[in-house]
Amino acid sequence: MFGKIVYISDNVAHIEIKEGTPINEDLLNMHVIFEDDNKKILGEVEDLTQELIKVRFLGEIRDNKFVLGVIRKPKLSASIRIITEDEFGLVIGEDNKDSLKLGVSPLYNDYPIHVDINDMFSNHMAIFGNTGSGKSWGLARLLQNVFENKSVVPIRSNFLIFDAYGEYHKAFEKINEINPSFNFKYFTTNADDKNGTLLRIPIYLLNVDDLALLLNATDHSQLPIIEKMYKLARIFSESGEMNEAYKNHLIAKAIMNILYTNQTSTSKRNDIFSILNDCSTSKFNSEAPVQGVGYVRKFRECFIIDKDGSFQESILIAEYVSSFINPDLDQYEAMTNNFYTLKDLEKALDFTLISEGLLKNETTYSYAIALKVRLHSLIISENAKYFEYPTMTNLNNYIASLVVCPNGQKAQIINFNLEDIDDSLAKTITKIYTRMLFEFTKKLPVRASIPFHIFLEEAHRYVQNDSDKELLGYNIFDRVAKEGRKYGLVFNLISQRPVEISETVISQCSNFMIFKMNHPRDLEYIKKMLPNINQEIIEKQKSLQPGTCVAFGKAFKIPLIIKMAEPKPAPYSSNCDVKNRWQ
Repeated sequence: MFGKIVYISDNVAHIEIKEGTPINEDLLNMHVIFEDDNKKILGEVEDLTQELIKVRFLGEIRDNKFVLGVIRKPKLSASIRIITEDEFGLVIGEDNKDSLKLGVSPLYNDYPIHVDINDMFSNHMAIFGNTGSGKSWGLARLLQNVFENKSVVPIRSNFLIFDAYGEYHKAFEKINEINPSFNFKYFTTNADDKNGTLLRIPIYLLNVDDLALLLNATDHSQLPIIEKMYKLARIFSESGEMNEAYKNHLIAKAIMNILYTNQTSTSKRNDIFSILNDCSTSKFNSEAPVQGVGYVRKFRECFIIDKDGSFQESILIAEYVSSFINPDLDQYEAMTNNFYTLKDLEKALDFTLISEGLLKNETTYSYAIALKVRLHSLIISENAKYFEYPTMTNLNNYIASLVVCPNGQKAQIINFNLEDIDDSLAKTITKIYTRMLFEFTKKLPVRASIPFHIFLEEAHRYVQNDSDKELLGYNIFDRVAKEGRKYGLVFNLISQRPVEISETVISQCSNFMIFKMNHPRDLEYIKKMLPNINQEIIEKQKSLQPGTCVAFGKAFKIPLIIKMAEPKPAPYSSNCDVKNRWQ
C-alpha cells in the first residue's frame, strides 16, 4: 500500500501509493509508523487521493514510550507501515492499576482505550456536543466506568452532578449493586418527588456575595446595604439583652436624625411613625410608656403639635430617645454564626433601611427598596422552601450532610435535580454551592485531601460572562477554574453551546470530549479558545456517530476517536417516542 515518501512539507509527509496495490478506503485517520535508523515516528492519515497519501506527524516512540512532537522528520527512504497491536497501548493508553477504561477505538476493531485516572480527573474537563450527540450517554458511561473499575475502588470520591433535566437519577440510583459501599444521593427541587430529598440551603451560611446574587443586586451602592443587613441579621440572631439593646439603639439614632432635620413637625412625625411601624421592640414602640415629671405619656402621644407647629413634648421626646443611644454599639459585631431565617433577614433589612444615611439619600434608598422588594418576593414565593433549613449547622457539617445517606453511609454520587426552578435561581444555587465547596476545600488541613468533582449539565446556562466581576470583583466559576484544581475542586462542563460559556473557564480545561457539533460559531469558538486543537480535530467531530467523541488533552497522548459503551442503565435523556405517543 505505502510506497516512498515523495516530499515532506511542514509536518505532513506525502506518500505515493505503491503501484499495483488497491486503495484502502478505510485508511483515513489510521495511525502509521515511519521507521529509519532505529527511530520510530507516529503519524496519522489525514487525506487520501488516487495517487498520494497525506500523513501528519504526531510524535516519536522512544525507549518503548510515546513522546508527543517530532524533532527530526523521517528520511524519504523510511519504511512505512500500519501501527501494530503491540504498539497500540503506547499511544492509546495501557491497562494498568492507575488507568481507567474510557471506551474503545472504532478505527482498530474496538481496541480498548485507557486513560490515567489522575490525568483525567485531577484537571478540569469539558464535554461538548449537539443535543442528541451522546453527551449524557458519555457522562453516565464515564462515571459508571469509574465505579466498575476493579483496580481503584473510589469509596471517598465526591461527584456532584447539577442536573438541569433530572436525567441522571436513573443512571446511578442502583450504583450500590456494583458494590454495597457505593451510594447515590438525590436532591430534588420538586417537593412532590418522593425519590429524593428536597434541596435546602441554610440562609445563615450565605455570605454577602451570595446574598447579592440571590437578591439580584445590580449596583455597587447595594453592596453596603447588603453588608449592613448581613451584619444585623447575625447580631439579631444572638440571644440575650444585646439583641434588643442594639435594635433600640438603631431606632433611636434614626429618630434623632429625623428630629434634627428642617422638616415640618408633621413630616417628622410621619417619618418617625413610619419607622416604628417597620421597626419596633418591646421597649421602643408607639405604645411604650414615657415617664415625664409627675405624669406618663404613651410615646405616640408625645408628638402632639402645638399652635407654634412644634411638638409639645419635644424635650421629653429627646430625653427618652437619646436614652437608648449607646455609641459603643456602633462597633459591635456578632461573635459567632447563629441560626436565622429569611424572615429574620427581612427584619434585618428593615432596620438597615432606617440606618443613618439611607433615608436622606434618594438614589441609595431606591436601590435599598429594590432589594427589599426582591427579598419579600422570595419569601412569599415557592422558592422560599429551598432556604428553609430547620436546624443550626456550620459549613463543614453542612457539606458533610450532602454526602452522607440517611443510613449513615457515604454517598459517592450526589445528584441535584434543578429542573423545577428557573435558570436564574438555578445559576445562583450552583454559584452558592461552588463558593461553599471552594471555601471548604481551601480550609482543609491537608490540601486537596478531599477531592470534589462538580458536573454542570447545560453549563452554558450558568457559567457565563456575568456582571459578577464588575459587581463583586470576581466570578466564582472563573475563580474555581483558575484556583480550584490545587485544592481538589474540579469542574466538568457539559454543554451544547460552548460559545455561551465563560472564556476564562474554558481556557482552564485540560481535557475535552467533543461529540458531534455542527454550529459554525461553536466550532470556530472552540478552535479559537483551545491552542491544542487543530482543523483535523474539528473536521473529525463533524461526522461522529451518537455516543462517539473526539477526545484530547492532558489525559490523551494524541487526539483519539472514542466510542463509548452504552451506559447501563442509561440516563433519562432519549428523544420522545412520537409515533407511539401519537397513537
